Amino acid sequence: MDFQNCTNFCVKQKLNRLKIYSPIETLNEIINNNKSISRFGDGEFSLIFGRNIPFQKANKLLSKRLKNVLQSNEEGLLIGLPDPFTLKNECLNKLKNKTKKFLLKYIEKNKFKLMFLNTDKIYYSSFISRFYNPYKDKSGVSKYIKKLKKIWEQKDILIIEGEKSRIGIGNDLFNNTNSIKRILCPSINAFELYDKILNEALKIDKNKLILLALGPTATVLSYDLYKAGYHVIDIGHVDIEYEWFLRNASNVIKIEDKFVNEAKGGRINIKDIKDKNYYEQIIAKVLK
Repeated sequence: MDFQNCTNFCVKQKLNRLKIYSPIETLNEIINNNKSISRFGDGEFSLIFGRNIPFQKANKLLSKRLKNVLQSNEEGLLIGLPDPFTLKNECLNKLKNKTKKFLLKYIEKNKFKLMFLNTDKIYYSSFISRFYNPYKDKSGVSKYIKKLKKIWEQKDILIIEGEKSRIGIGNDLFNNTNSIKRILCPSINAFELYDKILNEALKIDKNKLILLALGPTATVLSYDLYKAGYHVIDIGHVDIEYEWFLRNASNVIKIEDKFVNEAKGGRINIKDIKDKNYYEQIIAKVLK
């Protein structure tokens, strides 16, 4: 990033001062201290700034809610940001060139809007579920996944996800859980049904761990469910990253029976599945 004047230099200085824990440090905090997490990426920030993203239209309420969550200070709720937002070489140099260029371009475009981030606050990594594709070195991924799976080990979980996300289906990502239930929601513009989704989730026993894979809606929902007394993890893209890892994919690719927003053709012609266990796990649908 080319900072050519004092104002730009000051922006870089502020971003350098951001305190964002690494993905491993974030996992440790979640696992060892039973923390919940709401995560922010470029999509959530774009919505805060009033811009649409491919699977969620911007609106004033969503923008306000996201900003409120970002600025919250709940003891048991971690706020996740992309750790490369600090612009520190130790974070940037781990990324593939394509990912690095994308993030730097995004930060350059929005650098003055990002100035509201709090350098006195400790943030955590939103990349806990982005453990494979963004990075050049894949050698530690298997070890990382083993640790990640400790979040839901021997737990009864509820997954709130997009209708075609089907996280954990067709792989062994959740083979160490006690039980799995699901609530299906719209894959696109889920926030339009936010109140109905929240009300359905609030029917669930608080002894279940809730995993959210619902884009920016999950960022807000994780906060509201945490405040209601649930242990909740905004886990986002974890299943697709795992699918790419299993396939040894060198870039983003579509998964035929799952919604993949980032891959060409990944949002259309998604195959139906005949997994009886999956359909038995579905306890509610909140769809348009």
